Amino acid sequence: MKRTIGVLLALIGVAAPALAQSNDWTIDPAHTAAQFAVRHMLVSTVRGQLGPVTGTVKYDGKDVKSIEVNATIDVTKLDTRVEGRDNDLRSPNFFDTATYPTMTFKSKRVEPVGPGHFKLIGDLTMKGNTREVTLDVEGPSPPLKMGANTRMGASATTTINRKDFGLTWNKLLESGGAVVSDEVQVQIDIELTQKGAAAGK
Repeated sequence: MKRTIGVLLALIGVAAPALAQSNDWTIDPAHTAAQFAVRHMLVSTVRGQLGPVTGTVKYDGKDVKSIEVNATIDVTKLDTRVEGRDNDLRSPNFFDTATYPTMTFKSKRVEPVGPGHFKLIGDLTMKGNTREVTLDVEGPSPPLKMGANTRMGASATTTINRKDFGLTWNKLLESGGAVVSDEVQVQIDIELTQKGAAAGK
């Protein structure tokens, strides 16, 4: 009996450091935002939120090349603060959220740029179309212990062509320009918490 207890204590002693050094992080949707901006009629810029972001990140806390991201954005909840425009964006003219309720990003590799900066290359899937995109990332921040949770954050930007993903609707203006620009700027501000820790507090 004593030997069994000793073995169990030894196993716990080995497992505890492994758990403390976990490489697994969870995206905290309560503190993460995916925003977009697109030119409208060549005179203004429309901005909005793409929807809640969920997913996981692997990172050893030392080398950014260890980073692996698997994220999902719920585009059924996109918001530009104008109901009619939001409904149009959810329609088959654009995201067709009834058929494709989410968009996903799965990273493939990391290219360090300098201290606190790197490029994250991966596959973005939107409306059933997958294209490789490059995110310019600032971060990650140093881990911060907050109660039972350890958190860190980062910000990423990219520019995509919406037509590459099947969002092809448009209308020409009398001047010859388009109502909606093909290029869409995307910014993601992400907060991570250790996997399994309570998020959204």
